[in-house]
Amino acid sequence: MTESEVGTMRIFASLLIVASIVFLPACGQQDKGKSADRVDIVATIGMIADIAHILGGDHAKVTALMGPGIDPHLYKASAGDVARLSNADIIFYNGLHLEAKLSEVLAQMPGRAKTVAVTDGIDRSALLTPPEFKGAYDPHVWFDVTLWKKAVEAVRDTLVEADADHAEDYRRNSDDYLAKLDELHQYVQAQASRLTQNQRVLVTAHDAFNYFGKAYGFEVRGLQGISTASEAGAADIQELAEFIAQARIPAMFVETSVSPRNIEAVQAAVKSRGFDVKIGGQLFSDAMGEAGTPEGTYIGMIRHNIDTIVESLMPVE
Repeated sequence: MTESEVGTMRIFASLLIVASIVFLPACGQQDKGKSADRVDIVATIGMIADIAHILGGDHAKVTALMGPGIDPHLYKASAGDVARLSNADIIFYNGLHLEAKLSEVLAQMPGRAKTVAVTDGIDRSALLTPPEFKGAYDPHVWFDVTLWKKAVEAVRDTLVEADADHAEDYRRNSDDYLAKLDELHQYVQAQASRLTQNQRVLVTAHDAFNYFGKAYGFEVRGLQGISTASEAGAADIQELAEFIAQARIPAMFVETSVSPRNIEAVQAAVKSRGFDVKIGGQLFSDAMGEAGTPEGTYIGMIRHNIDTIVESLMPVE
C-alpha cells in the first residue's frame, strides 16, 4: 500500500470514529420510531441508487452519495457521508476501482452495514482491461445494458437475503425492471443501426464508453483515460485533433461530469487544421441527470445518450 493510500485510510478511519460517536446515538433513537422497518440503503452512484429505488419500492429508503455532475473518480467523502454509510443497513457500490479510494474503505466498513459491489457477479471474461489500468478492469460497465442487468440481480439477491419478508416484491420488481432493460438494449441497437459502421465513431472527454462501443459497434476515442484523475496533455489534444480532421468526424461530445475545457481545446485544434467539428451535445457518463427528469434515471440516461450520439453523427441531408 502506498503512503497516499495509507493516509487516505487513516483519514476515513478517523471520520468513521467521529461519525460513530456523533451520529449513532441519535440514529438509535430514530430507529425506535421508524415505521415499517424500511431497509436503509446507501448507494455510491446514481445508477445504482436507481436500481435500489426501483427494486426496493416502499420497503427501502435509498440515499445516493454522488448526485448529478459528480465525478466518482475524484470523489472525496465528507464526514456526513461517512455517517450515512455507518448508519446504513446495506451499502451498494460499483467496485472495479470506480469510486477510487472510497471502495477500499467500503470493503472494510465496520458495523452492521452489508457492503456489496454490484459488479462482482459479472464474469471477468466480459470485462475490459485497458492497458493504462495495469491489469485492473474498466469500471464503466453500465454502458453495456446486458452487463448492467447483473448489477440488478446483485441488488435483488441482497435485498431478498436482507429482508425475506418482502422477497417476492423484490423479485417481482426485478423481473419487471430486467424486462425493461431488455427493451432498452434493443432500442440502443436499433438507434445505432441508423448509422453506417464508418459513421460510428464516438469522441468524448474521457474513455468511459468502451463497453458501449463494444456492445453497439462504435469506435471510441476518449481524450482522457479511463479515470478522469489522469490529465490530457497538449500532445493528446493535438493527436486527437489530427484524427478528427483526417477522418472528418462531424461531432464530438462533452460529458456532464467532466469539464468541457479540453474538448473545446480539441475543437480549436481541429479548426486550425481547416476542418470544423461541432460539439454534438452533453452525454451522461459517470453521473445521471437531475432527479425528476428522464435523464435522472438509468433508462432515460441511456436513451438520451444514444439519441444524442446518433442525431449528431447522422449526415446532414
